[in-house]
Amino acid sequence: MDNSADSCDIVDRDGDAAATSSSTTSAPAAGAGGFKLLNRHGTVHQFMGGGRTADVLLWKRRRVSFGVIVVATVAWLIFERSGLPFLSVCSDVLLLLIVLMFFRANFAAFRNNRQLESLPELEVSEEMVNNAAASFRVKINYLLLMAHDITVGKDFRLFFQVVAYLWLLSAIGSYFSFFTLAYIGTLLSITVPALYSRFEARVDRYCGMIHKSISQHYKVVDENVISRIPRNLSKDKVS
Repeated sequence: MDNSADSCDIVDRDGDAAATSSSTTSAPAAGAGGFKLLNRHGTVHQFMGGGRTADVLLWKRRRVSFGVIVVATVAWLIFERSGLPFLSVCSDVLLLLIVLMFFRANFAAFRNNRQLESLPELEVSEEMVNNAAASFRVKINYLLLMAHDITVGKDFRLFFQVVAYLWLLSAIGSYFSFFTLAYIGTLLSITVPALYSRFEARVDRYCGMIHKSISQHYKVVDENVISRIPRNLSKDKVS
């Protein structure tokens, strides 16, 4: 009898240990399928298009990525710190490139008594232009529809959001110039995706906690403030 009781206790302990181990292994799996930044599906490389641009932004082509930072830094120093006009610098650079290419082609032809290999012709296909125009047309129409709703007073919430964003951009622009903002944007675009891809699990976990907290606070504000703001301030009078 004692031996049977001991065996039952051993079986119970093994069952509890197995349940505990299964619960601990299922917890990371549940967390892995939880909050994803920007509501993305798949890997970061797939979310960014999966092409050469994604390789550069994720530092899979380290030389190109480092070259982008160097070129952006040099351009920022030239235009921002030196005070040289943007149009003059661009014209001088293009002039120098054209002169160098011209003398290179003629020197090679004179030295080897043969023509230099012709450069490939550059042309934009009609399909590419049509696709770009269609995408641009959809975005422009959406912006015009938003502007129409704001100007005629149909959506007061949208008007308040646009005013807040424009005021924020104006405040930021008062402290930084256009070239400095472009330089900061370039550095962020070339570093943030790579850092996020490396620490993806930690960033998603902390961002999920922050998103949950913000959602709770926004729900309270929406119920007490935003929901009481009428969408259309100009109500039609009853005749």
